[in-house]
Amino acid sequence: MIKEKTLALIDALKSTCQIYGMGNDGNEYKIITQVFLYKFLNDKFGYEIKKINSEIACADKWEIAYSEMSKADRLDMFDEMSPDVPRFNPDHLISFLWNQQAKGDFDIIFDSTMIDIADRNSAIFSTQTTQNTKIPLFEKLTQYVTDEAQRAPFARALVDKLVNFSFEEAFSEHYDFFAAIFEYLIKDYNTAGGGKYAEYYTPHAIATIMARLLVGNATDLHSVECYDPSAGTGTLLMALSHKIGEDKCTIFSQDISQRSNKMLKLNLILNGLVSSLDYAIQGDTLTSPYHKSDDGQNLRQFDFVVSNPPFKMDFSDTREKIAAMPARFWAGVPKVPEKKKESMAIYTCFIQHVINSLKNSGKGAIVIPTGFVTAKSGVENKILKYIVDEKIVCGCVSMPSNVFATTGTNVSVLFFDNSRTTDKVVLIDASKLGEEYKDGNNQKRRLRDFEIDKIVGTFLNKEAVDDFSVAVTYDEIKEKKYSLAAGQYFDVKIEYVELTQDEFNAKMAEYTEKLQKYFDEGNTLQKEIMEQLKKVKYE
Repeated sequence: MIKEKTLALIDALKSTCQIYGMGNDGNEYKIITQVFLYKFLNDKFGYEIKKINSEIACADKWEIAYSEMSKADRLDMFDEMSPDVPRFNPDHLISFLWNQQAKGDFDIIFDSTMIDIADRNSAIFSTQTTQNTKIPLFEKLTQYVTDEAQRAPFARALVDKLVNFSFEEAFSEHYDFFAAIFEYLIKDYNTAGGGKYAEYYTPHAIATIMARLLVGNATDLHSVECYDPSAGTGTLLMALSHKIGEDKCTIFSQDISQRSNKMLKLNLILNGLVSSLDYAIQGDTLTSPYHKSDDGQNLRQFDFVVSNPPFKMDFSDTREKIAAMPARFWAGVPKVPEKKKESMAIYTCFIQHVINSLKNSGKGAIVIPTGFVTAKSGVENKILKYIVDEKIVCGCVSMPSNVFATTGTNVSVLFFDNSRTTDKVVLIDASKLGEEYKDGNNQKRRLRDFEIDKIVGTFLNKEAVDDFSVAVTYDEIKEKKYSLAAGQYFDVKIEYVELTQDEFNAKMAEYTEKLQKYFDEGNTLQKEIMEQLKKVKYE
């Protein structure tokens, strides 16, 4: 099956990196993701030109038939191709590289090929920074091998892994296939060993729940704009675009991480969202938000906004710059603590940014630490009061513990509806759901499909389910001091059991006996402590 073959290719590329001294190296992810993407685009190009040219489609080796075409014919064929498909010259193809392997400077040939592909496709396939610096599709990769003598053999080893595999079967696959492949591709960079990356990665189940609850049962969607200000690898945006329909939406994103940008680029291309690459921005969203309205001054607003921001981080260097924008950060910005600067609650700034980025009819969802939903003071409490008083919050789902890759922090998801037309807020306690599994040495938890369906169905129907969910009014929330914790609204149940006089006497005797036992043990322990104290005194 194509899935097993694809996973085997990823394993082979990672093994090659390990052999050449880059296992768990900080640059390994660049090599793996870019070589994988090179192969994907090479095969995608071949797949598309076969649909246009019957001679190429019927050829034993399409690469040879393509290389024998005149330059004019190739350009004519390019005109027929979708802009979402990169243009490859014959010397860009993997088969051409394969035939160049005997050359001593093969590492230079390999790198030059990657750079030339990036240059020739920069108009469509580049992303950019907040300063409008273009980030190309590919970069030189063999430079990451420290021993120059090993660079050419390393490039040959990579091409060897690519040449006997084809993605063609995969092009008929859709979101679920590529979501699983992408997750497998980056899993080794989701741990502290490969860089602290898990903060930027949202479990597939939570991304699915967020997308399904935001889109709901809406079917007549078109020209939808989706945004994530802390996009990471793009998991939330991919789930959302799939639920809406990739052809019905445009993706806007920003993230401060270079690593995120490279992986997001790969994710967009795999999921057929090439036209959104222009809007994948690298840079600090809080200090320099890139996506602006037509006047260039105010924030651009979107139909759907999602976010899984870092919860706590030292942003003391930019804190004053952020605080100098009170219109954006209306609830305030966390102060810099004297100790533990890394504990600054940066997520509160992202909550405010998400709300600011919603159209009047826009909907949003953001992952937060569960402690936020009962906050009694500070910026957190100001935000809670605002989203309840303004009737922006429409729900909150508290997730099981240990659902994220590297943090045991309990998380919840806040849902917003800026149309402010809902009369009930749905609060769900899903903390008892999920199955446990081992991830290395870590005990983790994941939601199963039927549990995801239960959360989604309960939320959309605004159902009250014993010890699981409530649908409450904004006034009821205010009476509970603005708490969004579902458990605080559950009915307290007192179990009533009928007992005969003899059964009652027996129960009381049992309790009396237990109490006496505890008193006796306490007295014994007290005597032992006194004896030990006496010994210490005399010694």
